[in-house]
Amino acid sequence: MSDSVILRCENVHFEYIDKKPVLDEASFSVRRGFKAALMGQNGAGKSSLFKLITQEREPNSGKISIDPSASVAIAKQVIAKSDLDLSVEEFFANCFSEKKWNLPVLIKNILEVVNLPVPPLEKKLREFSGGQQARLLLASALIQNPDILLLDEPTNNLDPEGIAHLTQFLVNYPKTCIVISHDAEFLNAFTNGVLYLDIFTQKIEQYAGDYYDVVEEINRRIEKAQSENVRRERTIRQKRDQSNVFAHKGGKLRAVAKRMRTMADELEENKVDVKREDKTLSSFEIESSGFVGPIVEIKAVNVIKEGVQEKKPVGMVLKRNTHLLVMGPNGIGKSTFLEALARGEQEIATITPEAKVGYYRQDFSTLDFDQKVSDSLLVSMGGGGMEDAYKTAARFLLPAPLLQNTIESLSEGQKGLLMFAKLYLEKPDLLIFDEPTNHINFRHLPVIAEALDKFTGAMILVSHDYMFVSQIRIDESIDLENV
Repeated sequence: MSDSVILRCENVHFEYIDKKPVLDEASFSVRRGFKAALMGQNGAGKSSLFKLITQEREPNSGKISIDPSASVAIAKQVIAKSDLDLSVEEFFANCFSEKKWNLPVLIKNILEVVNLPVPPLEKKLREFSGGQQARLLLASALIQNPDILLLDEPTNNLDPEGIAHLTQFLVNYPKTCIVISHDAEFLNAFTNGVLYLDIFTQKIEQYAGDYYDVVEEINRRIEKAQSENVRRERTIRQKRDQSNVFAHKGGKLRAVAKRMRTMADELEENKVDVKREDKTLSSFEIESSGFVGPIVEIKAVNVIKEGVQEKKPVGMVLKRNTHLLVMGPNGIGKSTFLEALARGEQEIATITPEAKVGYYRQDFSTLDFDQKVSDSLLVSMGGGGMEDAYKTAARFLLPAPLLQNTIESLSEGQKGLLMFAKLYLEKPDLLIFDEPTNHINFRHLPVIAEALDKFTGAMILVSHDYMFVSQIRIDESIDLENV
């Protein structure tokens, strides 16, 4: 690994209009060939930092310097809506500033790296499953062979085989790589260190070691700060008690009392601002209405193999308190099945008209991105006031200032928490979940799994996260590969 610095951030201040700072006098440097995990709480600004590095955004002050000879490429979390109607060939052509005459060969080679069978080059991006789109995003960055590779939650939507392929690629990747991910095991397989974006100070701290080393170091600092505050609190109480005693004695002792109060106030102001790692969701339950009778009849599924779609009969009825797991590799048609079911395609399934449906789409497209967060919660409440909306938001770790922002402004993790908040309010009879662990901080997953395990309505679940699924009661399953 070379000791030359390829990326340097110097005293950078950045904030969105009318928002608190994302970065405040932040500085760090990355050496050529270094592989770093970018960590920080949900909403701390990790994706915003990537936008600054790629020059999609400009800092308000300070400077981000990249070696003039270095190229940068990013694999974002989701394909932009404006790109969904591009063909595969058009999508990859946009990765280069000049025309690549051997583009089909480059596409073929890079899709092998991400373990995606080569599709017809005229196929539109929207025709791919979420997992396949995730692989295309990865491939779009890797095909550029950049000197600085930026990956934003690259394991989202990937099945275990896809994650294994990506991990091995990154282990062997000889250039600089910075990765945002909540998957600690994935990060620890290839990273040399950590850039930690502190949501409290808006600074970036650099650590050697892996994810767990950093969490342990931060916990030690928190404990030290808490101990210091305990000592200060004891002194503050003593000074205030002395002040009260001297104040009641009157005379010259009143001046002594005033000094004591001043000392107590100064100690109060100088208490250590204890930061904490991401808060974890408190336990919650998604209630159902207690609907009696069949909720959904599943008649068939469309299975996609080697680009060919075939309808397979199923014949399954889900009633209250029944949990169904839908399985199969990326691209076989899991999300397509859930969409058809939610749309009420009669050939696929029939949902009892009186049953209330809650649908968690992996791309959050059931949300109105132009709507305020507070308005979205009020709609789900079907009554109640703003105070109840704020209470629900707080329960799902959505800070009060965010409620007046549009949903589009939320991070992907915050959109996921908003979806759970809405389902909590809606009390559906049928829950449909398409990859609900994507973008969600791993600390929250056991709490969410517990809520889904206890759900007493009917539930249909698609998830590539086997550890998450293992914590949920599953009563029925459909394996699309073997129907």
